[in-house]
Amino acid sequence: MRIELEKRANPSTFYSILSPFLALGLTVIAGGIMFALLGKSPGSALYSFFIEPLLDVWSLHEIAIKAAPLILIGVGLSVCYRSNNWNIGAEGQFIAGAIAGSIVPVVFHDWHSSLVLPLMLIFGMVGGALYAGVPAFLKAHMNTNEILTSLMLVYIAQLFLDWLVRGPWRSPDAYNFPVTRDFAPEAILPELVSSGRANLGFAFAVIAAVALWVMMRYTLKGFEITVLGQSERAGRFAGFSSKRMIWFSMLLSGALAGLAGISEVSGTIGKLQPIISPGYGFTAIIVAFLGRLNPLGIIAAGLFLALTYVGGEAVQLTLTVSDKVTRVFQGLLLFFVLSCDTLIQYKIRLVFSRLTRGNEGAL
Repeated sequence: MRIELEKRANPSTFYSILSPFLALGLTVIAGGIMFALLGKSPGSALYSFFIEPLLDVWSLHEIAIKAAPLILIGVGLSVCYRSNNWNIGAEGQFIAGAIAGSIVPVVFHDWHSSLVLPLMLIFGMVGGALYAGVPAFLKAHMNTNEILTSLMLVYIAQLFLDWLVRGPWRSPDAYNFPVTRDFAPEAILPELVSSGRANLGFAFAVIAAVALWVMMRYTLKGFEITVLGQSERAGRFAGFSSKRMIWFSMLLSGALAGLAGISEVSGTIGKLQPIISPGYGFTAIIVAFLGRLNPLGIIAAGLFLALTYVGGEAVQLTLTVSDKVTRVFQGLLLFFVLSCDTLIQYKIRLVFSRLTRGNEGAL
């Protein structure tokens, strides 16, 4: 006996719309069971995880801070995935953007000008795009699997950042700690409002999401992305180039990840250090799929995943549980999102070794 997936002739539109909400509900139920197994009250734990952060102004600012890179990276990944280019290395592009954007305030720390911040943002986007260009080149011209190459480049970026802050870029005033100089005031991303730490990175994220939604919905480029993603052969008949699409989607995704990286370093951390991300580049994959690869949906998904980061920190303090709880929640969410989508699009068929009438069943 074996299990096969057979595509449904007419997938339910209603359940397709409902799928993310079903996944969220199943995640909450599974999370409650997990807390019960840990010996914690599920009600109290889920309240601390999902409700308590929404009742405090400081926590709302933290949610905005964490949502900004998730949304920026997520909308870039949505273009890749809708065009059938699987960029898994946004975490590396995030780090590359942070490093490239930090060249100005670290190497030229004596230069004080209003041009410092705009140059940092531009360098960050260019750095992220160039780093994404490596797997794009390998796929477009050597037919290399972009999943493997983009993922392996993540570890190279992480190790290069670690070497920089422990070596040539280490601050002479940091008492031998592996950090760079603190960024000058003109290299710090301004806050959105004075009541908290949320900065312009969140505004960049929303603007990017809206711009890409308009592109996907109303422009020829959006139509090209959709056609090539659904059928490369049909795209060729329409005169679209799959190689150009590889370059476009990967460079755009890398540029947005790089912008997220330098915005995080400039707006939240204020310097480079060995670890600048809790895994935003990987969590953004969940954000992209939870948002149905729709830029506007990704805004809501990014805010929800940011809530899991802040809620996870609250649960650690109030219930003294491991910091891995947040990762478990995010993993459960991705599992249920993909499971719901699969069961909506496909039906499970049991096929027996000696197939006769009545020996085959579909669920």
